[in-house]
Amino acid sequence: MYYIYHIPGKKIGVTRNLNNRVTLTQGYKPGEYEVLDQSEDINYISDKEIELQQSYGYKIDNKLYKNLFKMKINVTEQTTTFPVPVNKLKGRLMDSLGMTWETEFGKIVLDEEIARWIEANAHISRFNSERSYVYNKALWEAFSNFNSLEVLQDYIESKQSIFDSIRNWAKVRNIYENGDAKTQYVKLQEESGELARGLLKDDQAEIVDAIGDMIVVLTNLAELRNVKVETCIASAYNQISNRTGKMINGTFVKDE
Repeated sequence: MYYIYHIPGKKIGVTRNLNNRVTLTQGYKPGEYEVLDQSEDINYISDKEIELQQSYGYKIDNKLYKNLFKMKINVTEQTTTFPVPVNKLKGRLMDSLGMTWETEFGKIVLDEEIARWIEANAHISRFNSERSYVYNKALWEAFSNFNSLEVLQDYIESKQSIFDSIRNWAKVRNIYENGDAKTQYVKLQEESGELARGLLKDDQAEIVDAIGDMIVVLTNLAELRNVKVETCIASAYNQISNRTGKMINGTFVKDE
């Protein structure tokens, strides 16, 4: 779905993800902007954006949104180059979530975490200041855990996950804006105590509730440290997936 959003007195634009594009990237919370139209037809929405920009008296974009959306990247042996300067890269990446490209190291699937890494590590092209690039090996090494796990590829390509729902819930309640990782850690210990009590009482309902609460807290703690909980899970799984060992007194002990 494509959305035409209006920031009163500022601009009219198009995005596929209002939270990423308008709230996270531009800093406008729901209520500070409005949705003027929406459609799954990119041709309609591209023409409508120009029409609305003109009727509201805003600057009219030089290119139709449908042409901007098709971000043509240039992949060489060493680098991936994007057709936008560094200061505009984040928004374009967020509008292009789901796009893929091949490097000599493997296939890259653009998700929010990879987009953030690219933004943080992009260089200005010395040949054209309107272009930016990243080194393929560095990108691959940073996210090889994602690219090596089929289960995480499925997550990246999915439209929504339970972790997205948790983060949206936390954003509405200003947990990321007003909270910090230390307080989340304290809360994690509280929930751990609840789990211990449930185990001692053999109370299955309390055990399920406590484990769920701990996952919610860990999701928020990770976000407050600028990392996705999915990244942490992928990293842990990548380390244990080929680990060998044996069970001793009810505990799996890895081989040295």
